[in-house]
Formats: sequence, C-alpha cells, structure tokens
Amino acid sequence: MAKEELPGVLILDIGGTQGVLENLAALLKKHFHLITMKEFLENKEEMSKKIQSVFVFECRPTIDRELLESLPNLKVIGNSGVGVDHLDLKMISSFGVKVTNTPHAVADPTADIGMALMLASARRLVEGCQIAVSPDTKHFAVDWLGVEVTRATLGIIGMGSIGYKVAQRARAFNMRILYHNRNRRRKEEEEAVGAHYCEKMEDLLQQSDFVMLIVNLTPETHRLIGKKELSLMKPTATLINISRGAVIDQDALVEALQSKVIRAAALDVTYPEPLPRDHPLLKLNNIIITPHIGTATVQAIHMMAEEAIANILAVLNGQPIPSEVFPK
Repeated sequence: MAKEELPGVLILDIGGTQGVLENLAALLKKHFHLITMKEFLENKEEMSKKIQSVFVFECRPTIDRELLESLPNLKVIGNSGVGVDHLDLKMISSFGVKVTNTPHAVADPTADIGMALMLASARRLVEGCQIAVSPDTKHFAVDWLGVEVTRATLGIIGMGSIGYKVAQRARAFNMRILYHNRNRRRKEEEEAVGAHYCEKMEDLLQQSDFVMLIVNLTPETHRLIGKKELSLMKPTATLINISRGAVIDQDALVEALQSKVIRAAALDVTYPEPLPRDHPLLKLNNIIITPHIGTATVQAIHMMAEEAIANILAVLNGQPIPSEVFPK
C-alpha cells in the first residue's frame, strides 16, 4: 500500500528526548502515514485533512481544544499506557472522538516494579549500593539492617489487573495479603492468591507492613493518602506508590517521613515529574524515587504500541474496539 493511502496518525516527533522511539515509529509506519507535530504546524491545511488518529506516547502530544478543532477528520486518540488522567475525556468525546488505552501490556511490568520497590526499600538497596561503592567506605557496619518482605503483611489499595498480579507475586513470598477496592473480587480469585478483603481502607492501613497504591487518578483518589491516613499506618510500615503522584499528599508524606510516622516510602511516581530539584522529598534518606519506569521495559513499550495500533485500526475500520475508555 502506498504511503499516501495509509491513514494519517499525528505524533509529537520521532526520536530525541520526547519523541516516539525509532523502533516504535517503524511499527507505526507499517499501518499509518506518520505526521509529526512540526509537519502538521508547517502545513496545517493539507495535513489536517489526512490526520484520522493521534498516537499519544508518554502523555505527548498535548490534546487540547485548539488541536481538536483543527482536526476535522480525527476519529481516535490511541493512548500508549493505561492512565488517561492527562486526557480530558469529556471534551474529546464532545468532538465525537474515541479514546483507547493499553491495559493488557502494562500489568506485568508495573507489578514487577511494585515488587522491586518493595524489596529495594525493605532491604535498603539504594543506600547499600552507595555504601558499597563509596570511596569513603572502610568497612561494612554490622548494625546496618533492613526488614524482611517474606511473611510480612502487604496491603494493596486498588485490586485491578495490576493489583492482582502484585498479589500473585507476593504470594510467592508467603506474604499475608490484604486489599481494598471499590468492588470486592470473586471468592475464587481471593482464594487463588490468599487475599483478604478490607471494606474500610483504614483497617488495611493499620495492619499492613507495606502499603501499595495501585489506583487510577480520579477526583475520588486525588490525595487519597494524606496526614490522617499516614498516621494510621504502623511506624514500621513502608508506603509504595506505582499509580500517580497526586494520589498522595506529598507535603504530608514529607512530614511523616521526617518525623518517622512511617518507616519509609518508595515512589515510582510524583507530582510533578520530575520534582523540583529543591523538593524536600529529594533530601530524605528513607525514600526511594524512580523516574516513572513502571512500563519502561523493551517488551512493554513494544506491546503497548501494538495494543494502541490494534485499537486505532479497530476504530478506523469500524470494528469492535479492544480497549476503549469512556468519559465518567
């Protein structure tokens, strides 16, 4: 099929620090005529007619009213990733444009990063690495201790597909698993991983050695964990966040970590990202922060692109859409 006959897809750019990775662009080119934002802005009149879809990679390009008004033939926005809090679903829907995401590709790698953060924080891996490589280290202190994950209590807040995969992994560590979710899982699903349902989040917070946040960012979950919730946690507990930064009141977290209300925190997400370089969270030694790498694996990025492509093609071809996201 000639390039001109392929449906146009708008992307921010190819390569560089913010563009679509080269190998993903090659994947997209098999199905679409790729149009970068620069090409679109330089020749709006011609390009606006060709663009039928937008591929959103790492929350880019920004989808605003001005862009939607300039794309008369736009049918679908294919988001690479599961979180869509950067998209105004109601506004997009008002233009008759569909939104899709990629929940299947993200579950395993995100569950893996949750386990990695829990283990790294429990055993103080980042600190330990710094001690081992420091030119000032003359000996290893015998009183430098972490805590065990095996047989500890894990509280999962948000038992969707990622939360459930965390529970499957935690079971191999003989952890006691508690969970809080809008909807209770089926009895056989609970039994398969040995998970116990807590109707009240407070009960989970009071009992858990590790609390892992795996919820979508919505008005209901914004600052879900604040001063009150942190004060309910054990002083020996660790808070792990693999959802979205704004799910935690970060000022309250700074206070809780400084005054040892909780033992530690491990975050793959913050608000904003990256944090300002003088942010107090960056000065604490009882926290691990990673740069939002939950799905940053060679395999996951490829699978997410494939899933996004399948969604976009389904919309353009009038077929059932594997993963459509609807406005609330």
